[in-house]
This record gives sequence, C-alpha cells and structure tokens, in this order.
Amino acid sequence: MKHAYLLAAVAACATPTPHDLPQAPWIADTSQLPPTAHPVGPLSEHYRAIGGQIVTAARVDRGAYAKLEYLTDRIGNRLAGSASLDKAIAWARQAMTDDGLVTHTEKVMVPHWVRNTEEAELVSPTARPLRILGLGGTIGTPKAGLTAPVVVVHDFAELEAKADAEKGAIVLFDVPMPAWTEAEGSHYGDIVKYRSTGASAAAKHGAVAILMRSVTARSLRTPHTGALRYADDAPKIPAAAVTTEDAALITRLASHGPVTVHLRLGAEKLDDVESANVIGELAGSALPDEVVVIGGHIDSWDVGQGAHDDGAGIVTMMHALATIKKLGLHPRRTIRVVCFVNEENGVRGAKAYAADHAAELGRTAFALESDSGGFAPRGFTLQAKDAEGMHRARARMADIISLVKDLGVTKLVENFSGTDVEPMVESGVVAGELVTDGRTYFDIHHTDADTLDKVDPQELADDVAVVALVAFIVADMPGRLDSP
Repeated sequence: MKHAYLLAAVAACATPTPHDLPQAPWIADTSQLPPTAHPVGPLSEHYRAIGGQIVTAARVDRGAYAKLEYLTDRIGNRLAGSASLDKAIAWARQAMTDDGLVTHTEKVMVPHWVRNTEEAELVSPTARPLRILGLGGTIGTPKAGLTAPVVVVHDFAELEAKADAEKGAIVLFDVPMPAWTEAEGSHYGDIVKYRSTGASAAAKHGAVAILMRSVTARSLRTPHTGALRYADDAPKIPAAAVTTEDAALITRLASHGPVTVHLRLGAEKLDDVESANVIGELAGSALPDEVVVIGGHIDSWDVGQGAHDDGAGIVTMMHALATIKKLGLHPRRTIRVVCFVNEENGVRGAKAYAADHAAELGRTAFALESDSGGFAPRGFTLQAKDAEGMHRARARMADIISLVKDLGVTKLVENFSGTDVEPMVESGVVAGELVTDGRTYFDIHHTDADTLDKVDPQELADDVAVVALVAFIVADMPGRLDSP
C-alpha cells in the first residue's frame, strides 16, 4: 500500500496486440539443471534482459485496466452469495480463457449474508440522521428497530471501566485511526480489532448494539463497512459503522449529557450457497508439476464497485500471466492464477484451495497475492515456515526486485503474507503480498467510493509489470526462493 498519480498522455488507453509487444529473446536454457541448483551469479543479472522485456511490455499495456473497467462498470460489487459474484466468476474464467490460459473452477460453499434496509438517527439531545453501514455479518435489529442511550468508549480498557453503564445501551467505539505515515503506514491493524470483536466485548456487559467509528483517517461523511466476528461465549448484538464525523458529533454531545440513538438494521443470514474459486494457468516447460500461485480475491463488499479491493488485485494477476503468455515465454514451472472467493466475510476460498491442493503444496514454489489496491508498486511482503527459509527467500527476492528499483520497488517486509495465501504457509510454501503505495487506500476502503475512477491506469500497469517479472523469474529459476 503506498503512492499514486500520473498517467502517460500518449496512447493512455491503448492495449497492444501480441504483434505490438516487444519480442523477447529467450534466455539460456536452464531446463536441464538440477531442481535445487541456482545459476552462477545474481538472478538479476541472469534475467536482466528478459526482465526488461516483460516490464516494458506490461507498462504500455492497458489490458488490466480494460478488464477492471468491465468488472466494475458492468458487474459491480460482488459479495459472497450474490448474483453479481456469480457473473464475476463466469467473466473471470472467460477472460482468462480468451487470454489463452487453461481454466477451470473449483467449488466452494460460501456464506450468504444480506444487508437489506438500514437507518439510524440521533433522537436526543437533538434529532439528526446518521450515515451508517451495517458491519458484515451483523444480525438485524427488531423490525421496528431499537432505541437506546449511547455509551462512548475509546478503547477496550474504557469499555471495561464503563461496564455498569453499558447494560441496555448502544456502545459507540470512537477510536480514531491515525493519519498514514511513511514510517508507520496506516495503523489499520491497530484499529480494526474494535470492528472485529467490539460487538461481542460489549455484549458481555449487556449492550444491545454497537456503533463503530469507520476505520479511516480521512472521510467526507462516508461510512466504511467490514467484517465482524461474533464470539461463541457472548450474545449476538447488531453492529454498524458510523462516519468519523457522526462519531465525533456523538462524542461531543455525550460529553455534555445523555445521548439517545435509534437504530434499524434489516440484515439476515441465509443458508450457505455454492460458489467457486477461478483458476487459470500456463503449464511449465520443464517442471509442470511445480507451481507458482498468483492471486487475489474476486469477491468484494456490497458497496461501491470493489475497484481497489480487490478488483485491481485480480486483474493484476490475470493480466500478469496474460503478458507472459503473449510474449511467448515458457517458464520451467507452472504459473497459476487463483481468483479466491469469499475473502471478505469468511475466507472460504483460501481455505478450500489449501485443502483441495494439499497434496501439491510441497511442490508449490511460491504463492503471491495482491490485496492492497491498484496503487503504485513499492515492494513485497514475505512469509516462510522457518527462519532459514525466510532468510534465503528474502535475499533472492531482494535480488529479483532490484530489476524494478527504478519503479520505486524496494520494500521487503518479513513474516507477513496475506489472507488468501497464508493457509499454505504451514505446508512449507513461501508466500507474500504485493505492497503498494497505500497512503489513500483507507480513504475509500469498504465504501461506496471504491470505484474505478480512483484507479490510475499507469499504476495498475506498473503492478502488472512487477508481478509478471517476479512470477516469471520465480517460476523459471532452477531452484526455489527458499532452497539451500
């Protein structure tokens, strides 16, 4: 997550045909080298010429943006269980088939939660409507809604301290998210725990509902949704996000006296439904049973268009492999795109993939996801099962990404991968995530504002270039990232 802006003015929307793409001279044949051997000298030197061809081709190609335009404008948001997700799954398979990849789908049962009607308002000391979004998975209120006094807390310690006042009340978690900084990032992980677990924590004290200050540092009165997790040892209570502005208003009013809010949520949880992960792959030339996985999640929340989260991620991966295919390149290992389903409210797709492919995870050389928006690329995270593997993987990845340092790709963050690839790590798979310039990501994250106009076509093309380069080299290099 990190930066964004300028477009190339010339041919900004042109998508090159295979004949327009630079023709890549093939590198020295490595197919006869032992599987654990590495080329003499740095990988960056061995792959410099072909890497330049891949990056040059991808950066002038607007195919990923064209894919994203169709996905967002023609299909839209894609929550698990929705008809629009079904359309997106069919579209993704067809798009990869059209790019010359071998495709199929793999069945996954997913939850089916429906938002329905939502409304909230201040009742006293003044009457005023509140902008809300129910948190993903919340239960509904009674049909007529509920009206209750509000207790404001700013952290879990204050929640405990005010336990006696919370019985029969609506608890507002007014926890501001710090502004993004280069040194510390977004602090999303520090704040999102209140959204995830706040409802159950408040319910243990007898609260009848919670409101959560939207997890963002900047807002134009836009509520941000996101998943909650109900604990097994607490009653389930309704939960909704309010805008940062409304959270601040309620807090100010509460500092002067009692505040009452009316809340009505029509949410309901239906039976699980059948969905699917979408697979597209290019078979390896020498080690086709060894696999490099690149993927993102095809579902989104039921607001906005899911453009950055995670439409940009899946089109980056789809078009990275399409670019390799267009250039006529044949890496030693198979490269497989996985469009994971149900990341947002269940992670069923990731878990199903790891289970369905358990027998081949020992032959999975790398698993990479993109789920931090389609902003300018800045680096990668990496996670390995043990410290030695982590050390070797980091050194080799640092060497590889030196080929794209001119694009600002320099960061390597250890011991983190990503939600959809993490289930493979325990089986020994080195996993990681594309890091982008995410300084503005959480301004629109999980909102109605996550739309195509927020995506810069050049930055998206740069993401494709960096992923295609890394995927090709890791799939083609004689050894693995973590091998001795």
